Amino acid sequence: MARATHLPKFTVPSLSLEEGSQVAKVLQERLNALNDLALTLKHIHWNVVGPHFIAVHEMLDPQVDAVRMMVDATAERIATLGVAPHGTPGALVAERTWDDYSIGRAGAIEHLGALDEVYEGVITAHRKAAADTEESDSVTNDLLIGHLHELELFQWFVRAHLESSSGALSTDGATTERGAARKAGAAS
Repeated sequence: MARATHLPKFTVPSLSLEEGSQVAKVLQERLNALNDLALTLKHIHWNVVGPHFIAVHEMLDPQVDAVRMMVDATAERIATLGVAPHGTPGALVAERTWDDYSIGRAGAIEHLGALDEVYEGVITAHRKAAADTEESDSVTNDLLIGHLHELELFQWFVRAHLESSSGALSTDGATTERGAARKAGAAS
């Protein structure tokens, strides 16, 4: 079912209906990405195996919880702007511009290599969304910057498992989840 493209009946003070609608559109893309990230993190949590299993398994639950809080805050901001947030699986799949996470049951280091690529994409798009809202809506911009603080921290946790003592990432040069998983696995 296609979503209506008409303007909301209200938005927050100091934004026009058009501005509120545009900011909500930016946030809907982030809502989709964050919902997808929460599901991907849980998928990895359930499918990680190997000697680093427990460390990775336990590291991911707080990340899932934090991302779910980001999802809620993002959806509530969309609603505050006068637009209905769409959080159904069908809407997510129909609107996303990326492929599904491609790694099934695999070793912890392989999953972390792939997860580093996932975080790279989410963080890059989140930074763009923050830049896109910097002038129009400081509240949304602040929300996105707060998310970036946590997302970048989580990527650092992941990268700590992929980094050598010289500071090189085992996934350096990889551009896909599968490529990063292969490189990380080969280096471990």
